[in-house]
Amino acid sequence: MSDVFISYARPDEPMAERVAEALRSQGYAVWRDDELPAHRAYADVIEERLKSAQAVIVLWSAEAAKSQWVRAEADAARAAATLIQATIDGTVPPMPFNQVQCADLSGWSGTGETPGWRKLTTSVEALAGTPDEAAPEKAARPVRHDVSVCVLPFANMSGDPEQEYFSDGISEDITTDLSKVSALEVIARNTAFMFKGQSIDVCDVSKKLGVSHVLEGSVRKAGGRVRITAQLIDGKSGGHVWAERYDRDLTDIFALQDEISKAIVDALKVNLLPEEKKAIENRGTDNAEAYNLFLMARQTWISGTHGDTRREETVIRMCDRILQIEPTYGRAWALKAQAQAQLFFGYNLGSDDGVVAADRALELDPSIAEAYTVKAHALAAKRRFAEAEEQVSAALQLAPDSWDVNKEAAAVFQWQHKFSRAIPYYEKCVKLVEDDRHSLDMLTMAYRALGDEAGAKSAAERMLKSCQRTIEDDPNNCSAFGRGANALVILGDVERAREWIDRALLIDPNNLDIRYNFACILINHTDDLQRAFEHLEYVFARSIGSIVRRADIDSDLDRIRDHPHFQEIYAAATERIAKLDAENTA
Repeated sequence: MSDVFISYARPDEPMAERVAEALRSQGYAVWRDDELPAHRAYADVIEERLKSAQAVIVLWSAEAAKSQWVRAEADAARAAATLIQATIDGTVPPMPFNQVQCADLSGWSGTGETPGWRKLTTSVEALAGTPDEAAPEKAARPVRHDVSVCVLPFANMSGDPEQEYFSDGISEDITTDLSKVSALEVIARNTAFMFKGQSIDVCDVSKKLGVSHVLEGSVRKAGGRVRITAQLIDGKSGGHVWAERYDRDLTDIFALQDEISKAIVDALKVNLLPEEKKAIENRGTDNAEAYNLFLMARQTWISGTHGDTRREETVIRMCDRILQIEPTYGRAWALKAQAQAQLFFGYNLGSDDGVVAADRALELDPSIAEAYTVKAHALAAKRRFAEAEEQVSAALQLAPDSWDVNKEAAAVFQWQHKFSRAIPYYEKCVKLVEDDRHSLDMLTMAYRALGDEAGAKSAAERMLKSCQRTIEDDPNNCSAFGRGANALVILGDVERAREWIDRALLIDPNNLDIRYNFACILINHTDDLQRAFEHLEYVFARSIGSIVRRADIDSDLDRIRDHPHFQEIYAAATERIAKLDAENTA
């Protein structure tokens, strides 16, 4: 499937990218793990690519020599006689790879000829042939779409910030419509919304995201009227491919969205299949009032404060109102299911885990990916992991670029300690939402569990930068101090981590998630078990949600799992939670 496979440690990714681009410029098909598909198991894809590669380049460094992943890939390549070695910092390959010739790229900048680069390319040509000879293999590789588009968040021109939900909703729904066109590649909503509120150059956005076109526009909603302007721009030239302004009654919003999506497809000169046209026209409701309320509820779900139960309670009330107006609105059922599941599993509140609402959503519209994630979570909570994975697979088939779907997929595998399978989904989450600190925190755990300290440090560095950005804007953000403390410990700055822990507890001493994370830090990176137990006692005595439920499968607690004190406080907590569950179901 590829001429060349590149193996490297996570901190060496910039050099791996330079090597890959240089070889591609010579005509070779090159694969490295930045191309991992979200719907495939990490280990399965790696094994498949290793076996199919004609040459495997291992980039040795001080970090790579410590990575179990790099060693395993090098060993597989050596056995298959496809191994090519290069050192990028002067590190000698570890045994037994030090018996094989190694090119020296420590002085190579990514361009030009050096003795080490000539040695490497000579070996690639010997194993994979010249680029022309390798061409038939390239034809079998998946081809990227020739036409791709990013839908930037439409500007709210209503003069009322409270109408932001409507302009955001229109942007998201146009993104969803275009993603149903098989001939078109569409950037995920979360990625596009990173540019919200920024003054941007369309050509820069196109270059950064690697898309051929960018759609931007504005929405003005007043009374029963709506005005939408939209313009499709060529990402390379910056020229307008198509532009239009629409003034309609709000009751015509569905026909208007269909018209916009079809006009964009026509302007891009891609084919719209009959079933794709039908899928775009399926809005789930013909009621403009129900749709307007749904956009409002969805915005509350996306922008509401995670950790504050008022978000979930508000969304459920809004969905109930929507379903009074339109009982067969599948998307409203699915959103209600998500909020119910979070209340039930996250806070041990409510008597409904969301599965009934999710089933109703799928009965009305089997294409709603988020409904499958609710069912997956409920099954995983019951330790029915095989069934949970089936639900996750169905969700990924429908929405491989959904943050919600990738987050749930990662969690299902993480709970089973299938860390190598969880990692690509958490990495995808971080690509979709740059400041997703929870996913970065989970990545540090997963990489550490696999013995990949380089991967853990890379995730910790990214997490620390994210926390520092947040703290600059909000010096009292407890979560940022908490996640940042975890990153600092992994990076070896324990004293500064203690300062951040104290700062977080000063801001919010009753934050159970933060205290639990601090206990995990102390358990795995210090000898201060007494203080760790103090935090765990505080948390276990008060938690009414997922913290106690997940403690039995959290690898961060493995070091103390057999400790009598832990067993005592954990037994008391599980007994208390069982009583609460019985009361809620009575």
